[in-house]
Amino acid sequence: MQSLKYWLAEHPSIVNFRWSHTQSFGSTWSFLFAAIAVYIVAVITLHSFLSLILSKSRRIPLGPIPAIHSLCVSLISAVIFVGILYSAAAEIRDTRWFWRRTKTISTPFQWFLCFPLGTRPSGRVFFWSYVFYLSRFLHLFRTFFTILRHRKLTFFHLFNQSILLWMSFLWLEFSQSFQVLAILLATLLYSVVYGYRFWTAIGLPSACFPFVVNCQVVLLACNLISHFGVIFLHFLKGGCNGMGAWGFNSVLNGVILILFLNFYVKMHLRKKNVEDIDGNSNSSSSASSSSSSSSAHGCSRSDIKFE
Repeated sequence: MQSLKYWLAEHPSIVNFRWSHTQSFGSTWSFLFAAIAVYIVAVITLHSFLSLILSKSRRIPLGPIPAIHSLCVSLISAVIFVGILYSAAAEIRDTRWFWRRTKTISTPFQWFLCFPLGTRPSGRVFFWSYVFYLSRFLHLFRTFFTILRHRKLTFFHLFNQSILLWMSFLWLEFSQSFQVLAILLATLLYSVVYGYRFWTAIGLPSACFPFVVNCQVVLLACNLISHFGVIFLHFLKGGCNGMGAWGFNSVLNGVILILFLNFYVKMHLRKKNVEDIDGNSNSSSSASSSSSSSSAHGCSRSDIKFE
């Protein structure tokens, strides 16, 4: 455990990390805008090209690539989760004296929600925030997998991936409050969700309910509750660091929440319509065949994927 803590929280490259436009890869605004623009153009071009030359039902086999991608994202997310957890504990231990001087926060939980004014993007937690930012580029590949396998591209998916990359950049650029807790929640979710996707990609049984969508609902609910905590501490304790970026990110999170709820409601309405059709079609068959048919269709209907 001591060796693990050293490599994840006490290594000199982690302790001495500093977010810098000249030293950190991908740390400039021009890089961020160019990366998002290239991503959007590449995705739309690929989708349009395949729509012209292939039928919608034609799938391009990708072999084990999606499964390997899911496994990599799951493992990287788990490492980031453990790393930032150890680093947060070390930062709390080393900066309590600064809390007493600023009088902005007084407990570790408040620190998770509200950085003291004057916090700079350096040290352990910002190293893992930077790793999280870089890992967002790995998530972008899933869009291409979805297009190649299902010929499906939605505005919500494109917007969500782009905005999440943008928000992780703003966390570092403005030393935004709440980012440690947000990264802990997100990486815990990603390690579970992408582990589940790897599980199903190698042929193991899937859940009989929309597992990925429900995990996303839990994450959005936790983020929403935490945002109220940030507002409360900001006005009660005299200010949190990076609140301008937090406000902008809150607006983007609100848009994502509205789009997701729209998707979630449509998914349940579609599921209800399918169940009603199945119920009408099975009413004339025997009780045993009706029961077996309902059981057989349960998992396939409920396992709606949230890409």
